[in-house]
Amino acid sequence: MDIEFVDDVLGAVARAELMPRFGRLAASEVFSKSSAFDVVSVADRAAEQAITRAVLARYPEAVVIGEEAADAEPAILRQLETAELALVVDPLDGTKNFVSGLPLFAVMAAVLRAGRVVAGVIHDPVTDTSAVAVEGGGAWLRRGGVTERRLRVAAPAPVAEMEAVAGTQFVAEPLRGVLAANLGRLGSHTWLRCAGHEYRMAAAGHCHLLTYHRLMPWDHAPGWLLHREAGGYSAHFDGTPFQVGRMSGGLMCAPDEASWHAARDALFEAHPAG
Repeated sequence: MDIEFVDDVLGAVARAELMPRFGRLAASEVFSKSSAFDVVSVADRAAEQAITRAVLARYPEAVVIGEEAADAEPAILRQLETAELALVVDPLDGTKNFVSGLPLFAVMAAVLRAGRVVAGVIHDPVTDTSAVAVEGGGAWLRRGGVTERRLRVAAPAPVAEMEAVAGTQFVAEPLRGVLAANLGRLGSHTWLRCAGHEYRMAAAGHCHLLTYHRLMPWDHAPGWLLHREAGGYSAHFDGTPFQVGRMSGGLMCAPDEASWHAARDALFEAHPAG
């Protein structure tokens, strides 16, 4: 599947379905899913439908696994690792920001071949730029359909100087308490409520560390490949390589393997009692 075609589709759909609705949604057009934070809007649904139509018109043999389609029909997730050609789509990453009028949201897609992530795109509708990665081909910033520059992760840094995207909102106890106690060991930490922008930030060298706990494939397959192709290292918390069909076990991304281990040791070390 041509990743430039996918990028063009994401950009066109964002202009047609997302930006005209940004800052204009009525309360009746926003719906809660699993929690007050986990929301979906008419914009998400319209964008996913438009992306699906465009991709299947060009690649009728493909399986499109969209976030909203999977929410309605969870069985489609079984094809993540079995479909010969699949496109995993997040039509609006950062929906909570979008419905709040914050210009920090993205459209993401990853191309899978028999469960292997081979290409990914994270499109920013506000700046109309895309971070694009192809397996073995590096990570690049595109603007207006033109490749501008290569993306590279930040140089390694000591844990005390690491700028991180890290939080505890999706972590169960007792790990939640351990992480909360250890976040102060980092140089700084934040959370953008938009994995797409967090991955773009790390791939462009503007932060050192990403940590995630809830692993939905549309949230992480595009960004994981982008980060890797920008020169980074990542693994599940137990040290095993990222698997697109694994939705638990956490994921941490760092500039290199040594930084990854240093950060994991610092964040997951339990404080002695008392």
